[in-house]
Amino acid sequence: MINISQSSSTRPYLVRALHEWCTDNGLTPYLAVLVDDSVQVPREYVNNGEIVLNISFDATSNLQLGNEFVVFKARFGGVAREISVPVARVIAIYARENGQGMAFPAPTGANSETEEAVSKTLLSGIKPVVTLSTVTPHPTQDNDEPTDPSKPPQPGAGSRPQLKRIK
Repeated sequence: MINISQSSSTRPYLVRALHEWCTDNGLTPYLAVLVDDSVQVPREYVNNGEIVLNISFDATSNLQLGNEFVVFKARFGGVAREISVPVARVIAIYARENGQGMAFPAPTGANSETEEAVSKTLLSGIKPVVTLSTVTPHPTQDNDEPTDPSKPPQPGAGSRPQLKRIK
């Protein structure tokens, strides 16, 4: 039995899933990263301790979304560069076109106040696809009366949508 503290992080799995979702829907996946000495990116493109990377298959070569690192080659200003990002430094993955994606807690480190301020600024425009901390059940009706399937549900009545068969 694995202790919860020994289990692997969900971050790399969620990054891969959202990358696949963006790709399947014709969207451009962007990766927001808090930069420190462990992140290998062109420093001239780092702004306020963060960088946003286009990780679409069109923009990268040899993209590897691993459990520990996101590694690929990309061109910056026409120059091919090797990029290596520890998954722990990823603070968001989202679609460029609509901002939908997922933000992650900022990594803890020596400069956590700066990192927190950067991540709050960066993540303010991201629309979450999924929020892991809040799961709400479907609303239920207040009364125990059976519903009449021939009547459409009333807006705000708390009923779930129903399929209508068309022959």
